[in-house]
Amino acid sequence: MAKEIERKFLVRTDGWKKAVTSQTHIRQAYIAAEPDRSVRVRTRNDKTAQLTIKFGKGALTRDEFEYPISHDDALEMLAFSIGNVIEKTRYTVDFEGFTWEVDVFEGAYRGLVTAEVEMTSEDDAPSLPTWLGREVTGDKRYSNQALATERMRPELVHAISH
Repeated sequence: MAKEIERKFLVRTDGWKKAVTSQTHIRQAYIAAEPDRSVRVRTRNDKTAQLTIKFGKGALTRDEFEYPISHDDALEMLAFSIGNVIEKTRYTVDFEGFTWEVDVFEGAYRGLVTAEVEMTSEDDAPSLPTWLGREVTGDKRYSNQALATERMRPELVHAISH
């Protein structure tokens, strides 16, 4: 069983941009969403797609299963989504032995920029880049599931501290 162990932060400056190692356009939506489980469909660069199933309520760790699916199937599944289809560009940034994923949201969430770091253990202590803002690990309002299935208040979207 795969485990997802990650921390999430708001991004306060664009200092990460000079260290980008990759960029991917993502469309994602939830076809099932409960407090302790979800089923998500995601496309990448309008070419590939995957189905992700997550279990657990942990702020830091959850069980996660991912399966490749055809891009055409993913587009059909997006039509059955709950709430919004999230569009964002994900950038990867390597910093002191960890890879950070910086998500720049588009559409209704334009202005929201988050950064996540995946860890191999809850005991990992990644160094925090200076461009990070407030930590939102465990703050459900900033989970992709909540962004897709709940109405977020504009002041939360634009609450990036400078």
